[in-house]
Amino acid sequence: MCGRFTIIAPYEYIIDRFHVKHATGKELYRANYNVAPGQNILTVIRGNNGNRMGYLRWGLIPSWAKDEKIGYKLINARVESIREKPSFRDAFHKRRCLIVADSFYEWTHRQPKEKKPYRFMMKTGELFAMAGLWESWRTSNQRVIHSCTIITTEANTIMQPIHDRMPIILRKENEAQWLDPTTDSQTLMNIMQPYNSNQMQAYEVSQDVNSPRHNAPYLIEKL
Repeated sequence: MCGRFTIIAPYEYIIDRFHVKHATGKELYRANYNVAPGQNILTVIRGNNGNRMGYLRWGLIPSWAKDEKIGYKLINARVESIREKPSFRDAFHKRRCLIVADSFYEWTHRQPKEKKPYRFMMKTGELFAMAGLWESWRTSNQRVIHSCTIITTEANTIMQPIHDRMPIILRKENEAQWLDPTTDSQTLMNIMQPYNSNQMQAYEVSQDVNSPRHNAPYLIEKL
């Protein structure tokens, strides 16, 4: 799964990296060392005139939902079922996004009752895009909430000692295909594969990551 990640790169660099033509919410951007479900997260979608960047709430609320709290149960979508599951099926075909990150956290239990957090990132330290889906949901008072979920797949070899699932990290050459509304379903499934372990690194970090109340540079330091 993916329940926490970081995005700390400069805003202008993110725009350049993802070829963004239109961006909103620059005044909201802050380096985030402990992004948690329920927060508004930086995402890229395909607009009429190129890539658009803005914020979506992490935790997908299907358009047919009766309560927005369902979003906390839908922070992740399993790749194996997104074409059939009602919560994700329509978004998979029509509303795909890139979720911008430079690392993510996962936990393991090496000793009884003790969770150890690890940070996973590219060896180069560069930004990457996690495959996501997004939806719009209207409240009873007609307020619209735009939300998203991160798609997960089976773990690669660097993840396997820690967890059996990982977020789908798209290869750079596949990002445009993912956003393109004309890309067929089978091509989309083919590009959603576990990322190459040889290009990633991982190390243990502070257990303060366990709480989203903590958000500071020391969280990404190697223990």
